[in-house]
Amino acid sequence: MLGMSVAALASLVAIVIVVGISMINEELNIGIVAIAFAIVVGSFFADLNAVQIMSSLPINLFMILVGVTFLFGIATTNGTLEKLTANAIRLAKGNTALIPLIIFMLITIITTIGPGNIATVALMAPVVMAIAARIGINAFLMTLLIVGAANGAAFSPIAPSGIISNSIVAKIAPQLDALGQSIGDLNTFGWKIHLNSEIAQIAANIGGFMVLGGWKWIVSQRNSSLNIDDIAPKPEPFNKNQIMTLVAVVILVLLVILPSMAVTKGLFSPSVLKLIGTGDSVNVGAIAFLLSSVLLILNAGDSKATVKSMPWPVIIMVCGMGILIDVMDKAGGLNALVNIIASVSNETTITGVLALVTGVISAYSSSSGVVMPMFLPMVPGLIQELGGGSAAAMISSINVGSHLVDTSPLSLFGAICIACADEKEDKGKLFRNLMIWGFSMAAVGAVICYIFFGLLSL
Repeated sequence: MLGMSVAALASLVAIVIVVGISMINEELNIGIVAIAFAIVVGSFFADLNAVQIMSSLPINLFMILVGVTFLFGIATTNGTLEKLTANAIRLAKGNTALIPLIIFMLITIITTIGPGNIATVALMAPVVMAIAARIGINAFLMTLLIVGAANGAAFSPIAPSGIISNSIVAKIAPQLDALGQSIGDLNTFGWKIHLNSEIAQIAANIGGFMVLGGWKWIVSQRNSSLNIDDIAPKPEPFNKNQIMTLVAVVILVLLVILPSMAVTKGLFSPSVLKLIGTGDSVNVGAIAFLLSSVLLILNAGDSKATVKSMPWPVIIMVCGMGILIDVMDKAGGLNALVNIIASVSNETTITGVLALVTGVISAYSSSSGVVMPMFLPMVPGLIQELGGGSAAAMISSINVGSHLVDTSPLSLFGAICIACADEKEDKGKLFRNLMIWGFSMAAVGAVICYIFFGLLSL
């Protein structure tokens, strides 16, 4: 088949089966199944032993995810993020029309600084959907706002999805360098991918919010006012532990951003840069572990409650898929899949093709846990096979395409928003609308990525 070796074919069959299972059974942690398939394929077809297969565990990615999610687990379990949310929403005061903007900015900021899209939607959806009912915005529009804001900011180098993307990019960076596609500083490159995601999500979900009734509602509310205490009661002041947590989060953000900027990098001595990274780029996981330890020593967080709050299923899923993809690469299956995709693409259209394929698969499977670990490692091979193309454009297309469909009620985000919608909402109609919108985003995402990242070369 297409000149593939038996090992390559076996690995391709394995990844198709694993992805298929993930699309059919969402309750199953596909990371465990992926490891099992990696052992079978590696042992019987790729001449790898169990030790070699297990050494494929993406340990750096694992440690970064654990460090960051633990730090923000502290911020969640000790009530810091809840009070931050309440205080931010109260900024609207009596101006009803400002509430959607404040909600969008709040979700964007919280997602960007570290908790990520999953934690932020879980935190914000109950509050925001209740607000939607009180101020007269229908649940469908509010879902677009919530998911668009969260997924737009999901690829911050500090957030879990951004960490997953950056870790895979770091692994393929030597191949990209050899192809003349140097990414430079990893964190700076990560912020570019983050910005591309924001642009695409705003064009799709926030654009949809405005066109389908959001702007009409905002105009109708220009002269309306409300008692903000009815929407977001004034919370108690931040206590000592919460203030320390806020300080830790600010330090995390600064230590990630400032060493990556040419104008501020000189402020950090080589020993400090070595402490928080490699000396060339910072490691957000290392910083998070240091800050978390300080908070625990100062009794600002409950370690047992924090560990329970962490997204272990996602971490296991990502790491398990990482092992299977590494075995697939060694078996030649990754290169075979690259050849198949390249055969129907060129340097410009590849962005739309990647967004379409990842969107279709992600509609039934995990965006960050399955689709990204499967497709991001293909980027160097696609560039080589096509004879050119932009690594940033392809990476952005994979990330955006796999996440634009998350408004579907089959996804975690769509399901959460439906569950949190007001009792007066017609949830059957909401389900149908989100289903139509979510699945249409596979095609819309392809068009957006083709225009923004293919034609316009953002």
